[in-house]
Amino acid sequence: MKLVGLLLVVLLFALAGCGSAQNEGDDSDSGSDDGGGDEASSSEEVRITLGTGGMSGTYYPLGVAMTEQIFSNAEGVSQARAVSTGASVTNAQELAEGKYQAVLVQNDIAYYAVNGETLADFEGNTVDNMAGMTSLYPEDIQVVTTADSDIESLEDLKGKNVAVGDQGSGAEANANQILEAAGITYDDITAEFMGFGDASQGLQNGTIDAAFIVAGAPTSAIQELGANKDIRVLSLSDEIISNLTSEYSYYTERTIKADLYADYGQEEDITTVAVMAILVVDSELPEDVVYNMTKDMFENKDALEAAHDRGSDITLETATDGMSIDLHPGAAKYYEEEGVSVD
Repeated sequence: MKLVGLLLVVLLFALAGCGSAQNEGDDSDSGSDDGGGDEASSSEEVRITLGTGGMSGTYYPLGVAMTEQIFSNAEGVSQARAVSTGASVTNAQELAEGKYQAVLVQNDIAYYAVNGETLADFEGNTVDNMAGMTSLYPEDIQVVTTADSDIESLEDLKGKNVAVGDQGSGAEANANQILEAAGITYDDITAEFMGFGDASQGLQNGTIDAAFIVAGAPTSAIQELGANKDIRVLSLSDEIISNLTSEYSYYTERTIKADLYADYGQEEDITTVAVMAILVVDSELPEDVVYNMTKDMFENKDALEAAHDRGSDITLETATDGMSIDLHPGAAKYYEEEGVSVD
């Protein structure tokens, strides 16, 4: 009996060992299949980091809405996030370096970046991996001061401390070109290089006299200033606008209604110029991923409208207006399906 019992115990251990080996084999196969599937999926999916701008501008709130509420849910995207940056010029450079997969830029800066011209940052340093996804909204050039200042026109900026944007930024390029059109150089002013939020603080505490703000109106930096001091946003003369638009094709004349800033002391409509804000992506992103991102953005545009007033300017009908560089094939495919011209 003891022998029989011993044999039964040995047999049971043998069977258990076979079962265990079989189970380990199943787990291994399952793990291999699942792991392989995950790897295949992750190799096809991409992570999107979107370079925006300063937190007091328009790029950042729109970029957060794009990534958190739209792109993060797009098929083929595993993760999407927006980061605050120095805006257009920095964004273009860091897209080229692979730091970002998508960036918000001005259309003039995108053109300079791709063609390696006009700005010293791009001369001999073309950005070769930039492709357009969509045009967004007009970026108004707003020259703001306080209502109690003696600055009533661009000519009055001479001898003043003027914030012209971060050094090397798109805003600074615009400020320089507009001053030039008015016959003013940096030798005529004290140029202060800073972002929009710092410019707003400088106007509040009196360390600067005026600031160039390049963003969709209404702009939070100007509203923050207006919450503490009444403001005056200057109009550009017809001569300055003519000089500017004849020299630089990406500027268009714009009128900002006074009621956008009426609560902050603005009494008159503002005649100015604007460039176009555009969303560009790495040209190496898969076509289907960019197609899905583009499609999802226009199908969920309410998230952009809720994030900022300028979100309402983003429409399928104007998706290629002012696009200064070649479209990504994924975006072009979506527009063609929707009957939007991509020429």
